[in-house]
Amino acid sequence: MTTLLLKLIGPLQSWGDSSRHTRRDTRPEPTKSGVLGLLAAAQGRRRSDELADLAELRFGVRVDQPGTLTRDFQTAIRWSDATSMPLSYRYYLADAAFTAGVEGDRGLLETLASALVRPEFPLSLGRRACPASEPVFAGLVESPVDIALEEAEWRARPWHRRRLGRVVHLPIMLDAPAGASGERVQDVPLSFDPERRRYGWRTIAHHHVVVDNPDGHDDLDFLSVLGG
Repeated sequence: MTTLLLKLIGPLQSWGDSSRHTRRDTRPEPTKSGVLGLLAAAQGRRRSDELADLAELRFGVRVDQPGTLTRDFQTAIRWSDATSMPLSYRYYLADAAFTAGVEGDRGLLETLASALVRPEFPLSLGRRACPASEPVFAGLVESPVDIALEEAEWRARPWHRRRLGRVVHLPIMLDAPAGASGERVQDVPLSFDPERRRYGWRTIAHHHVVVDNPDGHDDLDFLSVLGG
C-alpha cells in the first residue's frame, strides 16, 4: 500500500469541523476535510466537483509541534444600511507543525503528488488566510499510513525540541477500521459546494510514536509533545 506524506507547517493554521455562526473553532490537529480540500485545491478542482475518490483515501496525521491556540476577532458592517454585524471569533494554531498522510491507489497518489509540487490554486492550512510556509509535499512511501507516520521525519523546530525531554511521544490520529471504537467526528467531505456542503462521519483511532530527542533535557523525559 502507498502513502502520500504532507508536511503542514505555517505561522497560523485552523482546522474547523463544527464551527457555526460567529465562532470559528479549530481542532488541535488537521481534519480530513481540510487536508482533502488542500489536495483538491492543488488539483484545481472546483467546489462543486466530485470528491468520492479523495474521500475514500485512508487518512492519518501526526502532531510534530502542537502550536499555541490563538484567538482573533473580526467586525463587519452591512453596507446597505451601515448596521454593525455581530463580532465573530476565529481560533488558530500558531507555530504548529504536522505530518499528514493519505493511503490509497498509487496512481491517484502520484497525480496528487504532482499537483502539490505545482498546485493550480494556493494551498492553505485550513483557511485561506493560513498559507503554508514550506512546500507541502513530503514524499511517497510504500507503507500503510500508520507505518509511514511512525517512520516519517520529526519536523518540530529546534526551539521546541529544546523545551522537551530526550524521549518524546508524538500523538497520531488515524482513520479507524470499520466497526472499530474511537472518537467520532464529522469531517469526511462529501461536497464542498457552498450551496450544500455535506460531510460524513468517521472514527478516529488515537495512538503515538516514541522518538529520541538529542536536543532535549534529561530531567524532562516524562514530557510529551503536547506538554506532558
